[in-house]
Amino acid sequence: MAAKSEHMLTVDDLATVRTGDKGDTLILGVIAREGAQFSVLSRAVTEEAVAHHFGLPVSRVRRCLLPRLNAMSFELKGMLGRGVTGVSHLDGHGKTLSYHLLTMQLKH
Repeated sequence: MAAKSEHMLTVDDLATVRTGDKGDTLILGVIAREGAQFSVLSRAVTEEAVAHHFGLPVSRVRRCLLPRLNAMSFELKGMLGRGVTGVSHLDGHGKTLSYHLLTMQLKH
């Protein structure tokens, strides 16, 4: 198996993710596995890049950098339809969507 080239990095190569919900808003936490990787992540995992990855308008994505934790938090408004109690699909909390973010390729 060929090694991944540097330009083919994904979020999963450098970080782990956690997810939560608040009504119809998906909240994604991205935590660098090593402190030095946070600078790469913060340059590449932008509001614009996340919006594009999830097929959302940029206006529905908000990022908050947490540099002392080597982490960032994203709010994706409207991503969960009418919220956990308002829809009948199986992933009302958006847990699988955090794994989708791990597949995002990083351009740095």
